Amino acid sequence: MKNYLKVGQIINTHGVKGEVKVYPLTDDVKRFNKLKFVFIKDKDAYTKVNVEGVKYFKNLVILKLEGINNMTEAEKYKKVYLYVDRENAVKLEEDAYFIADLIGLDVYTLEGEYLGKITDVFSTGSNDVYEIKNDDNSLLIPAIKDVIKQVDLNNSIMKINLLEGLR
Repeated sequence: MKNYLKVGQIINTHGVKGEVKVYPLTDDVKRFNKLKFVFIKDKDAYTKVNVEGVKYFKNLVILKLEGINNMTEAEKYKKVYLYVDRENAVKLEEDAYFIADLIGLDVYTLEGEYLGKITDVFSTGSNDVYEIKNDDNSLLIPAIKDVIKQVDLNNSIMKINLLEGLR
């Protein structure tokens, strides 16, 4: 499991005082209200940056980050991802998972047939859909209890009941 989870991407500057526009990568955009700090990744290191202010504009989050005090400084952070550490991530309900933890899981049927790896997760409104790929093909599997039977993050395995018509 990853120690850091993406919560947004800086897409542009906002104003002249160093605020940045963030495209949220989280289901609950209001979670930014609770963030005291975020992490910015530079190569292999994560740097902690305090959040000084949060506003919302259309589907974006406007953040004021400590140490970024003008538009020129903010420009340097365009396209940079923002992360939270797992310890400060939103607490999930039972049988709910972070997308970052699902990507890369090996998927097997209950009978033991290897189907491939989860390569993407799509939010459709009613339920998520997992894209499973192997060398030969791709499957789209609904994330519902009738299909998803076991998720073992420690061993990177998901077992599913492959209902008729899903292949």
